[in-house]
Amino acid sequence: MQKFRFAWTYHSCTIEGNSLTYAETKALLLHGITAQGKPLRDHIEITSHDEAVKWIEDLVKGDYPLTESFIRELHTLLLKDPYEVQAITPEGKPTSRRIAVGQYKTAPNHVKTVTGEIFRFATPEETPAKMHDLIAWFRSESEGIDINPIILAAEFHYRFIRIHPFDDGNGRTARIVMNFILMKYGYPPVVIKTEDKENYFSALRQADAGEITSFINYIAENQIRSLGIMLSGAKGENIEEEDDVLKELTLLKASLKKEKPTKSPALAYYTINSFIENIKPLFDETIEQISDLFAESNISILVNGEYYAIIPEDMKSKLSDDKSLEILGVDLYKQDISDIVWRTDYLGLKGANNKNKLQVDICLILEEAHPILRLNVGSQKVIQHVYDYESPIGKQSINSIQRQLLRNLTNEVKSMV
Repeated sequence: MQKFRFAWTYHSCTIEGNSLTYAETKALLLHGITAQGKPLRDHIEITSHDEAVKWIEDLVKGDYPLTESFIRELHTLLLKDPYEVQAITPEGKPTSRRIAVGQYKTAPNHVKTVTGEIFRFATPEETPAKMHDLIAWFRSESEGIDINPIILAAEFHYRFIRIHPFDDGNGRTARIVMNFILMKYGYPPVVIKTEDKENYFSALRQADAGEITSFINYIAENQIRSLGIMLSGAKGENIEEEDDVLKELTLLKASLKKEKPTKSPALAYYTINSFIENIKPLFDETIEQISDLFAESNISILVNGEYYAIIPEDMKSKLSDDKSLEILGVDLYKQDISDIVWRTDYLGLKGANNKNKLQVDICLILEEAHPILRLNVGSQKVIQHVYDYESPIGKQSINSIQRQLLRNLTNEVKSMV
């Protein structure tokens, strides 16, 4: 199933414009390794989709019903938090709008067809009733005699897309719900490949023109391919596809075309110094927003796992001469720094009987090939960002990380109440 999950997540997200390659997707999901230079939002889309797939894999083991609540919860898993996107008004003018998660759309949505026409989906006012009718239709069809799960799943996908109930993420949601239906009936998931998306969209357009059989046949053909992979795997045969290997080779060639600078005393010095002066204060501001909720806080620094005595004049780096490159009490010409942790322990949550402390870590890890920013907030999921020694973390990435950090801080405090 892992083969399906990687391919399913990669292709379903890439169809919608995600920039991660297949190899980068595997590295992220298997090892938590982020892709250098790629947007944080793209990483979140991949990991969120993978979480959603794992969730429905568990659900299909039981008799979990397909409901509107299920679909909204799935949408929340996929999109995580609200965000801003560029959009086009019905008059064709550019604008921006905020995307809500797990909620039906509050503004009209539409798409420009290949002919340049605007195709409008259900209005926000129509959406709740149409979604209610869609679930009622599914229940009626699934209770019938001689059900064809492939036809049922494909038609549900199409009917869902015609409504487009959410502000964003409708395609990913439709494909997951379609596969949820297929898996409930014992079929493997259908993976719509990125390189075949034009045929996928063409089949949807034919369905719009009244030829839904074309779309059902398209899904059935992809189901046959999935069944072939599943049977080969059951026989112990190699299920690695040729294009999987080509994707790996393409990534390898790209990585070899440009050699990135690796860690050196000077690069380590300037990376740490820049982080202390330009990056860390931004995350300190975010963390500071919860400080008034606690009676006290303790701050400490760990360098290479050892506590560092905080002396004000030592907090700043110093470059004394050619023979000394000192920062945080370490001469980088004589000793390597592999990691630095700025730790804040919050104690005594006001208005709560919980006496547990909240530990927040800002970590800078200096690996040979690249530095890594890691933010730990109690029991919340670790936030991680990999970047280059030659280029700092971008403003857009920092803003996104700050939002995620604030969410983790809020959730952790809530868990302590």
